[in-house]
Formats: sequence, structure tokens, C-alpha cells
Amino acid sequence: MVKTRLVFLGPPGSGKGTYAQRIGPRLGIPHISTGELFRENIEKETELGKKVADLIKAGNLVPDELTMAMVEERLAKDDAQKGFILDGVPRTIPQAEMLDKMTAVDAAVNMDVSDDIVITRLSARESCRKCSKIYNKLFLKPKVEGVCDVCGGELYTRKDDMPEVIRDRLKVYYEKTAPLINYYKAKGLLVNIPCDRADAPIPEMVGKILKVIQ
Repeated sequence: MVKTRLVFLGPPGSGKGTYAQRIGPRLGIPHISTGELFRENIEKETELGKKVADLIKAGNLVPDELTMAMVEERLAKDDAQKGFILDGVPRTIPQAEMLDKMTAVDAAVNMDVSDDIVITRLSARESCRKCSKIYNKLFLKPKVEGVCDVCGGELYTRKDDMPEVIRDRLKVYYEKTAPLINYYKAKGLLVNIPCDRADAPIPEMVGKILKVIQ
């Protein structure tokens, strides 16, 4: 039986969002990321979106209850009834416990990537100034160097993709999110996807993930 209610885990730069974007359509299920949920609710000016916008403007973190309320609302939509890929959520044990009350999870797919690979990958990442599409000099290059394929915008390296900032992001990941690995392992739901190359081809990694969930 194909596992379709999925949680993707992994440190920043592990590729989970990139892989989820490709696997979702293959399985006919939505890829749901917290970043997109926030943006969508803020742009549509939903009640939840207004609360998130106010918190962000004030420089405050979005509490677990508000994040998971948006997740619950999204999971109730028709396209998520056959399954889903959650990317960036749950981010903490309390969020995982809230998710357990909303829905069952078939598998937690963990991208097992070393810190060195994460730093190498994120340092090579570029974003478009206009449309925010992400590229990577190692394995996801634009057709024309420095120019976005989609809108022709200029590509640049974000501050949070600088090596010193990446190390800080990894520290936060190990403190808050990495405990989810043992949380799902204890439930018998963890699937590890090892990656020992910074330039591992995307189709190769997608194939590995599809193999274990099918």
C-alpha cells in the first residue's frame, strides 16, 4: 500500500521542499509547506492570516496553536483527503502531538544529510529578487547564469544562506526539530533517506523516496 500521509523531516538545505514539490504531483497529493500557508493566509487576509501578519510585523514568533490551526484548515480541503506531504511542519514535538489529534501519519521521511553537505548546498543557493524562485549552483542551475528562468529577475544569495548564518540555523534545528526523528522512530513511522553528496541529482533522490513509500 502506498503511503500518502507524509511528514518530510530534515535540516535546512536537506532538499525536503524540492523533493516534496516533485513527489506530490506523482502521488496526486498536495505539498503543504508552512511558508506557503503563511503567505496564502496573509495574502487572502483570512482571520488566521491577519493574526500571523500582526505577529510577524511585531517581530514575534507564530505560536504552535496558530500554525497548527492553519494546517488543520488546509488538511480539511478536498485535495488533501487522499493524502498530503507536510514540509516544515511539525517543527516541534508539541506540533507533532497536535497533528496526531488531527490526522494519522503513514510515514515520516527523514532526509539524513550531514552538516557539511547542508552548508555546501545552502552556500550555493540563489534566489530570484522578483519571484523568489530558488536555484542551486550545484544541481538546480538556471539556464542563464544569474538570471531567473521564470521571470528574468536577478539571482542573489540571501543573508540566511551565508555559512555563519547556516550554522546558527542548524543549531536551532538540532534543539527544536531534530527530536522529531526519535518521536516518529518510536512510533515505527520513520524512514531514513541517506544522502552523502552535496550535488546528488534530484531525480535520484526522488526515486529513493518513492521506492520506500511505495
